[in-house]
Amino acid sequence: MQDYLPACKIVTTHGVRGEMKALPLCDGVKFLSGFKTLYTGADGSGARRLLGVRAQGNMLLVRLEGVGDMDAARAMVGRTLYLCKGEAKLPKGRFFIDDVIGCQVKDAASGQVYGKVTEVSHPAAQDVYTVTDPDGGEHMIPVVPEFVQEINVEARCVLVTPIPGMFDTPINGDED
Repeated sequence: MQDYLPACKIVTTHGVRGEMKALPLCDGVKFLSGFKTLYTGADGSGARRLLGVRAQGNMLLVRLEGVGDMDAARAMVGRTLYLCKGEAKLPKGRFFIDDVIGCQVKDAASGQVYGKVTEVSHPAAQDVYTVTDPDGGEHMIPVVPEFVQEINVEARCVLVTPIPGMFDTPINGDED
């Protein structure tokens, strides 16, 4: 698990007073406005006080301390800004996607271990976990109540109720 996660990526300047247009890489304006500081480095370096964030269509307009004119904003274009997970206030039962990576996937009824979550994608209406078994085979499981019974990031465990075949043949395995 990482301590700093991508919050947004600066794509261009906006106006002449240092405001920047950014692509959101988190839940958006409301979530991001709960942070007092953003970081220019994925390791927490380059702390900058967040002076303001607002929506503009599907983009963000961001103001940072020390970025007060168009030239300073132009120097930030292309940079990713990071947030500190420890500063986030998540509602009960919510977690970062990053926290699920590495969780052990077990059968809710039998306790059988199927593998670990190695990737989270969002191809449609719900997330899909890629579960890598001990032999390196990959299996996909949609994150819907029919299959995923519990996600406990503190215990590093995901309890599932698979359908027959879900964990029998890996998606990257050879079929005989």
